[in-house]
Amino acid sequence: MVIGSCNMELLIYEVNSLKEKRQILKSIIGRIKSRFNVSIGEVGLNDLWRRAEVGVVCVSTNTRHALQMIDKVVEFIENDGRVEIISCNRETL
Repeated sequence: MVIGSCNMELLIYEVNSLKEKRQILKSIIGRIKSRFNVSIGEVGLNDLWRRAEVGVVCVSTNTRHALQMIDKVVEFIENDGRVEIISCNRETL
Protein backbone atom coordinates (compact mmCIF):
# COMPACT_ATOMS: atom_id res chain seq x y z
CA MET A 1 0.00 0.00 0.00
CA VAL A 2 1.29 3.44 -0.99
CA ILE A 3 0.00 6.74 0.35
CA GLY A 4 0.48 9.85 -1.76
CA SER A 5 -0.03 13.18 -0.05
CA CYS A 6 0.16 16.81 -1.00
CA ASN A 7 -0.01 19.91 1.16
CA MET A 8 -0.80 23.11 -0.77
CA GLU A 9 -0.96 26.73 0.24
CA LEU A 10 -3.47 28.66 -1.85
CA LEU A 11 -3.97 32.35 -2.52
CA ILE A 12 -7.65 33.08 -3.05
CA TYR A 13 -8.60 36.02 -5.25
CA GLU A 14 -11.51 38.43 -4.86
CA VAL A 15 -12.66 37.53 -1.34
CA ASN A 16 -13.65 40.04 1.30
CA SER A 17 -14.71 37.73 4.11
CA LEU A 18 -14.22 34.29 5.58
CA LYS A 19 -17.67 33.37 4.29
CA GLU A 20 -16.62 34.03 0.69
CA LYS A 21 -13.41 32.08 1.25
CA ARG A 22 -15.37 29.09 2.58
CA GLN A 23 -17.75 29.18 -0.41
CA ILE A 24 -14.86 29.05 -2.89
CA LEU A 25 -13.03 26.29 -0.99
CA LYS A 26 -16.23 24.27 -0.58
CA SER A 27 -16.85 24.50 -4.33
CA ILE A 28 -13.31 23.43 -5.25
CA ILE A 29 -13.19 20.61 -2.68
CA GLY A 30 -16.61 19.31 -3.75
CA ARG A 31 -15.63 19.25 -7.43
CA ILE A 32 -12.37 17.43 -6.66
CA LYS A 33 -14.14 14.84 -4.49
CA SER A 34 -16.63 14.12 -7.26
CA ARG A 35 -13.97 13.75 -10.00
CA PHE A 36 -11.04 12.10 -8.25
CA ASN A 37 -10.77 9.26 -5.77
CA VAL A 38 -8.91 11.29 -3.12
CA SER A 39 -9.49 12.74 0.30
CA ILE A 40 -9.16 16.52 0.50
CA GLY A 41 -9.80 19.18 3.09
CA GLU A 42 -8.72 22.51 4.51
CA VAL A 43 -6.00 21.80 7.06
CA GLY A 44 -4.66 25.22 8.03
CA LEU A 45 -4.80 29.00 7.80
CA ASN A 46 -8.47 28.83 8.76
CA ASP A 47 -8.75 32.43 9.96
CA LEU A 48 -7.08 34.18 7.02
CA TRP A 49 -9.32 35.55 4.27
CA ARG A 50 -7.15 35.21 1.21
CA ARG A 51 -5.04 32.19 2.02
CA ALA A 52 -5.81 28.55 2.69
CA GLU A 53 -3.87 25.38 3.35
CA VAL A 54 -5.35 22.29 1.72
CA GLY A 55 -4.32 18.67 2.16
CA VAL A 56 -4.87 15.91 -0.41
CA VAL A 57 -4.31 12.19 0.20
CA CYS A 58 -4.55 9.21 -2.15
CA VAL A 59 -4.10 5.53 -1.29
CA SER A 60 -2.98 3.19 -4.07
CA THR A 61 -1.18 -0.06 -4.74
CA ASN A 62 1.78 1.59 -6.48
CA THR A 63 3.72 4.82 -6.18
CA ARG A 64 3.30 5.89 -9.79
CA HIS A 65 -0.49 5.79 -9.65
CA ALA A 66 -0.61 7.69 -6.34
CA LEU A 67 1.62 10.46 -7.71
CA GLN A 68 -0.40 10.66 -10.93
CA MET A 69 -3.61 11.16 -8.95
CA ILE A 70 -2.01 13.90 -6.84
CA ASP A 71 -0.65 15.57 -10.01
CA LYS A 72 -4.12 15.55 -11.59
CA VAL A 73 -5.61 17.23 -8.52
CA VAL A 74 -2.86 19.87 -8.49
CA GLU A 75 -3.42 20.53 -12.20
CA PHE A 76 -7.17 20.82 -11.62
CA ILE A 77 -6.60 23.44 -8.90
CA GLU A 78 -4.08 25.31 -11.07
CA ASN A 79 -6.69 25.59 -13.83
CA ASP A 80 -9.24 27.13 -11.45
CA GLY A 81 -9.04 30.89 -11.95
CA ARG A 82 -10.21 31.73 -8.43
CA VAL A 83 -7.07 30.48 -6.67
CA GLU A 84 -3.31 30.31 -7.13
CA ILE A 85 -1.03 27.68 -5.65
CA ILE A 86 1.71 29.40 -3.66
CA SER A 87 3.44 26.23 -2.46
CA CYS A 88 2.95 22.53 -3.06
CA ASN A 89 4.71 19.76 -1.13
CA ARG A 90 4.22 16.23 -2.48
CA GLU A 91 5.21 13.10 -0.62
CA THR A 92 4.74 9.35 -0.75
CA LEU A 93 4.78 6.93 2.17
